[in-house]
Amino acid sequence: MLSPARLTELMVELVFLLLGTLVVWLGVSGRIYFDRWSVSWLVLSVALLAWGLLALARPGQWSARWQKWNRGLSLLLLGAIMLAATRVPFLWVGKLLALAGLVLILRGLFGSILIFRHS
Repeated sequence: MLSPARLTELMVELVFLLLGTLVVWLGVSGRIYFDRWSVSWLVLSVALLAWGLLALARPGQWSARWQKWNRGLSLLLLGAIMLAATRVPFLWVGKLLALAGLVLILRGLFGSILIFRHS
């Protein structure tokens, strides 16, 4: 039986799985309705990069090191993909969105595996 804290972590990973699936669907279907050159897109991508670096640099428990790497690397990859989307031709943006969704799905799957392994 999962503790309430572990169950909450599992629900967060489920949200990442669902969000990743939605982003993959948006990228594959071509329903791209955002301005990738806006200041807010740039600020969000740089914030995700900084948040990922902070997650990796923050000291944590030795037993939770894989969770820290999972969180930090997924944020870094997501920020890098979003930053790359500002510089590529428009035809590649859908593929980059699908890749970002795949990163979110893998983060959710790997995080869920780690939660069940530690419980």
